[in-house]
Amino acid sequence: MRQKLTAILVVLAAGTGLPASAADPQRGERLFNDCRACHAVIDETGKVRERGGRTGPNLFGVIGRHAGSVPGFHYSTSMVAAGQNGLRWNEADFVVYVRDATAFLRDYLSDPSARGKMAYKLPDETKARDIWAYLERVSTP
Repeated sequence: MRQKLTAILVVLAAGTGLPASAADPQRGERLFNDCRACHAVIDETGKVRERGGRTGPNLFGVIGRHAGSVPGFHYSTSMVAAGQNGLRWNEADFVVYVRDATAFLRDYLSDPSARGKMAYKLPDETKARDIWAYLERVSTP
């Protein structure tokens, strides 16, 4: 009995070191419907890859882009400052940002008065990673 219990505990402990399941871009595409209220994905030739609103910046090329840098878009001063301080969009920062944009910027800039314009919040990390995977597919030049 003791050996079985030990074996079960070893298997369970080993399981915690396994990598998380890969993000699902197909699920991310469905989840992006919420994002479309404010964001579109339009490539450099003007081809619409994902129809959406203009309240938020165009997300084409967002992967690795400096934050607050889409020409012609009016960002919050905090978002521009984050980009000037080196914030380039990557999956880890995106997942935290979409949870609470203002909290992310306050932490990133170490400025309790920093503010983000994005009101939408997505606290589910798995869904955020799925959307990121979709953006990797649809917004890469």
